[in-house]
Amino acid sequence: MKIVMVGPFGLRPRGTMSVRALPLAKALAARGHAVTLLLPPWQNPEDAGRVWEEEDVRVENLMLPARAPGWFHLRLAQALVRRTVALAPDVVHAFKPKAYAGLAHWLLAHRRHAPPVVVDTDDWEGPGGWNDLLPYSPVQKRVFAWQERWGLHRARAVTVASDALLTLAWAQGSSPERVLYVPNGVAWPFPPVTPVPHARPTLLLYTRFFEFDLDRFWRVLQQVRAVRPAIRLWVVGQGLFGEEERLLALARDAGWHLACETPPEDEADLVYAGWIGDERPVHFAQADVALYPFDDTLVNRTKCPVKLLDLLAAGIPVIGERVGEIPRMIVAGATGALAPPGNVSAFVEAIVGMIDAPERCREMGRQAARDVRERFSWARLAEIAEAAYHYARDAG
Repeated sequence: MKIVMVGPFGLRPRGTMSVRALPLAKALAARGHAVTLLLPPWQNPEDAGRVWEEEDVRVENLMLPARAPGWFHLRLAQALVRRTVALAPDVVHAFKPKAYAGLAHWLLAHRRHAPPVVVDTDDWEGPGGWNDLLPYSPVQKRVFAWQERWGLHRARAVTVASDALLTLAWAQGSSPERVLYVPNGVAWPFPPVTPVPHARPTLLLYTRFFEFDLDRFWRVLQQVRAVRPAIRLWVVGQGLFGEEERLLALARDAGWHLACETPPEDEADLVYAGWIGDERPVHFAQADVALYPFDDTLVNRTKCPVKLLDLLAAGIPVIGERVGEIPRMIVAGATGALAPPGNVSAFVEAIVGMIDAPERCREMGRQAARDVRERFSWARLAEIAEAAYHYARDAG
């Protein structure tokens, strides 16, 4: 098939197109399909007009129109539609039902002989979702909520990244047979890490912070330190709203020794590495176990966390909370441990149990890398996407 994937933004700085659409496109290309990614790079205008190929996938960044008030958004969406139609695809896969991808879907729906559109959703955008997290204007919130409802209802087929999104898509009027579960796949580009010998049990937190209550997480750390004072926390990531500053302040107030350089001095209780890219394996190799705190919220229930897949694919056993897709990813007792959401004492107990059994931890890490690379391979997930495309074509 000729497949066009339409994005709501470019490959940077947000991750949907780079860690979801592009790996899926590569897997589909490996199966013999011709795949083009059409991107409106409004957040990274330096890519405007750039075209390249990655593993037989054509990546096209559209030119951006002049930012005339009231016209920029419509003109950019129209450009997406014109280029999509010119490519004469058998099927269009719109990634997210909102913003430019959603607007392109709406415009295509009003054209004669338009190709069938499959809509992908990997987050909940409306009430209780990202509309409540990000500082959108009231008008934007109403538009995005409407786009989500309309797009999920009107798509020929829908691909969803979580079980929660599956039921939410049904609630928008999508019949069950046209909604297919396609979780995120492993995008970790490195082999499993080789653990670096270290004197102190080390807990890894790889995070954007907004997914959990920081005060509750701090209570977990304090209780673990009370019974295992030698533990060290290694933080990779950066808060969506600057939450890392509060974590560092809590640690300073508690008398912890902090380090922001690597390798840190031996007495450092908390190492803050910040947001890093290809250096992640170096930092992950310091960990005995990773922590994945996850509040029981609608945003979290609908997510399919790529960061968690990264940790498991890197060969790090993970302790998470039983929310949303987390129990699908972590095999309790085999690749990590699960605690009831919000239960501080259970989380503490799981951490202590893991760090007290280092050999078992290492074996769990090895099994984690094998497990997720098989169950969440994009080669396997591409077959499900193909089924969505065939359904969309046949439904017409």
